[in-house]
Amino acid sequence: MTTGEPGGSGARSEGSEGSEGAEGSEGAEESQGPGAPAAVKSAVRTVLLLEHFAARPGLHSLADIQHDLSLPKSSLYMLLRTLVNLGWVETDATGTRYGIGVRALLVGSSYIDGDEVVAAARPTLDRLSDDTTETIHLARRDGTSVVYLATRPSQHYLRPFTRVGRRLPVHSTALGKALLATHSDEEVRALLPRRLEAVTEHTITDRERLVEELALVREQGYAVDREENTLGLRCFGVAVPYRTPARDAVSCSVPVARLTADHEQRIKASLFEARDRLSVATRRM
Repeated sequence: MTTGEPGGSGARSEGSEGSEGAEGSEGAEESQGPGAPAAVKSAVRTVLLLEHFAARPGLHSLADIQHDLSLPKSSLYMLLRTLVNLGWVETDATGTRYGIGVRALLVGSSYIDGDEVVAAARPTLDRLSDDTTETIHLARRDGTSVVYLATRPSQHYLRPFTRVGRRLPVHSTALGKALLATHSDEEVRALLPRRLEAVTEHTITDRERLVEELALVREQGYAVDREENTLGLRCFGVAVPYRTPARDAVSCSVPVARLTADHEQRIKASLFEARDRLSVATRRM
């Protein structure tokens, strides 16, 4: 066992996690608030750990993981070793640094493969790609982020990098703004903090300024990302209204250097057509 990793009697005396007696046993249930179902502590910790790795690619030391998650070190180590044995977490040659394992890919892939909206959207995404020749995305809001569910690459040599499963701030993307616009201003204020993360120098970081822009999005029917997420890239997005508020949106990304007024109008028209086709395809979902 590597020096510094908990084990034997030393692991049990970690802080006084001691015995985790005050916290209850590792598998004990804990209340999440009035009216909320109890949560199994070990399950919550497992999810937190996997989400931590998903948001931070690469390998990380036990000390760094413990610092970020504030979990008892001995319990964290045992959880990591269990997940390594099951293939959900991988280690380096020394066994002291940890990252997401290959089995996590199976879950992500099964979500995409089994999603009815993704399946229904494929012909529309293909046609939108052909009509615009630019990069096309289908994404879903998850809290304060949007997650890419499907993408079609640009037909041009210069194209933005994208991947399925990528997570971006909801306020800095055309996809996210199109989805936020289907909520009331009060709901948006409750969801987002007053000061928003600046992804680029163009990102809207003031919540009230964003709320004002969402009014324009509702009026014109589409949202625009003006280099707010990636410098040199402009994106246009529309929400797919098979639910209210909407949870999915479609966007088209194009380098600013290639965006003419005529091309912008064609993109907007194609997005509106795609939205209408998706509305029909997802009507019963």
